Amino acid sequence: MARPAPTYDVLAAVRPFALPAEPVSFARWGSGHINDTFAVTLRGGRRVILQRINTDVFRDPEGVMANIGRVTRHLAAKLADRPDAARLSLTLIPSRDGRDFLRDGDGRCFRAYEFIDRARSFDVLASPRQATEAAKAFATFQRLLADLPGPRLVETIPDFHHTRRRFEALARSVGRDARNRAKEAAPEIAFARSREPLVDGLLRPLAEGLLAERATHNDTKLNNVLFDEATGEGLAVVDLDTVMPGLFLYDFGDMVRAAVSPAAEDERDLSKVEASEPVFEALVRGTVAVLGDDFPPADRERLVLAGKVITFEIGLRFLTDHLDGDVYFRVHREGHNLDRARTQFALVRSLEEKDERLSAIVQSVAGRGGAG
Repeated sequence: MARPAPTYDVLAAVRPFALPAEPVSFARWGSGHINDTFAVTLRGGRRVILQRINTDVFRDPEGVMANIGRVTRHLAAKLADRPDAARLSLTLIPSRDGRDFLRDGDGRCFRAYEFIDRARSFDVLASPRQATEAAKAFATFQRLLADLPGPRLVETIPDFHHTRRRFEALARSVGRDARNRAKEAAPEIAFARSREPLVDGLLRPLAEGLLAERATHNDTKLNNVLFDEATGEGLAVVDLDTVMPGLFLYDFGDMVRAAVSPAAEDERDLSKVEASEPVFEALVRGTVAVLGDDFPPADRERLVLAGKVITFEIGLRFLTDHLDGDVYFRVHREGHNLDRARTQFALVRSLEEKDERLSAIVQSVAGRGGAG
């Protein structure tokens, strides 16, 4: 479905940034649900990325951009000796007065990035090798941020991966039933309630000190990695709005959620939703290849569990948004968020059915058993 035309002047929004030439045209870019993203072509053919930050979702744009500024500059410094450094991380384009983002006269927030040429993203996985490359990219991102100096990153969306609070938010939405949608979603609500034991699967070991907080991406969908068009190699990790304190397992679990099923996130034919063991193995192999001895045993032991917890959590979020009237995720059809919730819950079922086989894969590849 075609997206509506922006209600603001995109070229006027990008002009205050320190561009090397005059912007002449633009087109929507990517498939994200939250922000407005445009590829802006400059006179002479060079492109840049302009994004309008969705301040309904990211209510602290200053905190978001403080995190992104720190992270991208740290990554640039760590990659400085690489000849292809400009393709391995996002680079902010400052405004003409040196700021990382700008507000227009109507309060809209914009930022600009250098365009990474000869790269593309994917919404649905094409091969296990692609899964390995994505896992390597996200693991490299975490490894490079392990020595990020300074204070703790801003928690830009408090409790973003706090599955217990996501579960409680669903319960409140069911109680309100503000849009009279609970009856239609009764099977999904029942499924969510039946899987409550998953809710504290990562929170409990965190509280017990078994898992360590670190700087994490927190939204590791496949389409948040750019792949080299020629070689298929994973290049840069993008969509850094949710970079903040988190757990390694949040990131790995979301990779599982996004990659192991051949079905799209909003697939209506649930018979297509199945956890692929070769893809799961590829994710584990890519992660182990980068982290090696820096891969904590407590994380390795919970790789299978992480996939189930985060897939369940995202299903809770889609279902809650459906009941609340689609106020968070952009929708393109009636019942879109309910379709998304159904797909996530179908994948949870598949991960549960394959728990023993996936745990055996972890033991084989990473040398540790998986706590299911």
